Amino acid sequence: MTSETVPILVGGQWQRPTVEEWGNVYNPSVGEVINRVPMCGAREVDAAVQAAQAAYASWSITPATKRADILFRYRHLLDQRFEELSKIISLENGKTLEEARGDMRRGLEVVDFACGIGQLTKGENLPQLADGVDAMTSREPIGVCAGITPFNFPAMVPMWMYPLAIACGNTFVMKPSEKVPLTVNRLAELFMEAGLPDGVFNVVHGGRDVVEALCTHEGITAVSFVGSSKVAEYVYKQACQHRKRVQAAGGAKNVLLVLPDADPEPTMQALLSSAFGCAGQRCMAGSLLMGIGSAGESLREQVVGAMDGLKMDDTVANPTAGMGPVIDDLARQRIFDRIGQAANQGLPVVRDGREGVPEQGFFVGPTLVDQVTTGHDIFGEELFGPVLSMMHPSSLEQAITWFNELPFGNAATIFTQDGGAARQFSRQVACGMVGVNLGVPAPMALFSFSGWDHSFFGDLHVQGMEGVMFYTRQKTILSRWS
Repeated sequence: MTSETVPILVGGQWQRPTVEEWGNVYNPSVGEVINRVPMCGAREVDAAVQAAQAAYASWSITPATKRADILFRYRHLLDQRFEELSKIISLENGKTLEEARGDMRRGLEVVDFACGIGQLTKGENLPQLADGVDAMTSREPIGVCAGITPFNFPAMVPMWMYPLAIACGNTFVMKPSEKVPLTVNRLAELFMEAGLPDGVFNVVHGGRDVVEALCTHEGITAVSFVGSSKVAEYVYKQACQHRKRVQAAGGAKNVLLVLPDADPEPTMQALLSSAFGCAGQRCMAGSLLMGIGSAGESLREQVVGAMDGLKMDDTVANPTAGMGPVIDDLARQRIFDRIGQAANQGLPVVRDGREGVPEQGFFVGPTLVDQVTTGHDIFGEELFGPVLSMMHPSSLEQAITWFNELPFGNAATIFTQDGGAARQFSRQVACGMVGVNLGVPAPMALFSFSGWDHSFFGDLHVQGMEGVMFYTRQKTILSRWS
């Protein structure tokens, strides 16, 4: 992990491939290059797939209890190295240390869930289905699986995928974001230390060329993806055309709806965490704030006052920093441009994240754009940064109507003490995850991460029993003995 060049993992061996192009890995808090990552291609993907195929022959028939033993040991090692891993996340992603710890905790939940693989993959049976005929089902592994993950959660999102896939008896090829390769490499090291056989888990680094190779390689059975909606749709179509199972989670535009009777203090804490936590770089970030009727004006002033208390700082040098940077200079400039466009369209930028940011690093300050309507571009775009757009619906019904005009269907939250309003909202908003009096309604690993519409392409989501079903296929055995 101290090397200046990031290796790949193929067949249990760390390798430094001979490639023509290398990418930079930054510490976003100061804008300095800390590593160089190889931009691999089809050759490296093919080597990883071949290693995974070779390992599949024995791993797929390894008893579930023995697979679980390795996962339990892995879970123990992850717990021992929790702080080390959290600091790696903070270093290469820019999260605050507490946000990085949260990233790890949510990933660990999936490993906990996968440790119960024997129970999760048990089949069903029915004796005497017909005269002299017994029926039995089993859930079988599907082969070599691939994961393509974004930069925003270097531990959690990869761990949505590979622990459960491997627990089910599959082998895996992981391509983390080339912007945050260090966390996955360390996670892979610890998995091997736990006793995982060579070739069961492989890691390749790179960009579009690796994605193309994973989507089209005939040796890969299933592809899991998390990223923007545009790329998610592309991965879905490309991999499906090559006869693969696909789960592809895309972007979002999540609403935070505040009714006049909402409890002020916990509501404000939840709003700030949702909109500006992880510098707004998460698909569950609240990015549309709606204050119903008379609540709108006072809500805006409360939010502005609370935003003033968010302190940006170097998250590596200062473990108590309240807010970190965005991932790189391209992201910063893109968000700066979008704030400028909103201002040019006549929208009031009540708090401008281009002002008062640290000189070093890729910082964007917390931003509030007011008076947004469904006709503004910013209404339907995922900015993926600490920008909160405020709308002023006259009623609960209008707020629901506005939300349902969005192309995404990821998450929505309502803050209220009115059970009837909460029930109406929960039933009528067109999205897969709904929160009541909490800012980020992301389910724990026991449940699936269930985005809808342009927030997800596929049938079976990550996590939970849908994840088990995605990484297995059912076999039905009918038997008659004379």
